Amino acid sequence: MDAQKVDMFIMTNGKYFPEESLPMIHDHLANLDDSKWSQLSMLQFKSTLTAIILSVLVGALGIDRFYLGHIGLGIGKLITCGGLGIWTIVDWFLIMDAAKSENYKKLIVTMAF
Repeated sequence: MDAQKVDMFIMTNGKYFPEESLPMIHDHLANLDDSKWSQLSMLQFKSTLTAIILSVLVGALGIDRFYLGHIGLGIGKLITCGGLGIWTIVDWFLIMDAAKSENYKKLIVTMAF
């Protein structure tokens, strides 16, 4: 992939990934085959803003975890009413990193295949 496409991808989607992973993503994209570009451009990443809003508003019901695809954790939060509120409050601080990690995993899996 040419450097311009890589830089554009990082500028457009960098907010969806952990900051420390951006140099590695850049390197992987630079060495990636051009045939993968269409797959990468069609990826939809989870918004960290949506995740935090869901966590604050309906986090006790586990909706934030369901949004990220963590079905087991979502059911656990739902059954325990957000861990009696404690889990909900902890997730307010962790959910944005969890969203970025899920997006990173999704990108790595797409680049691998």
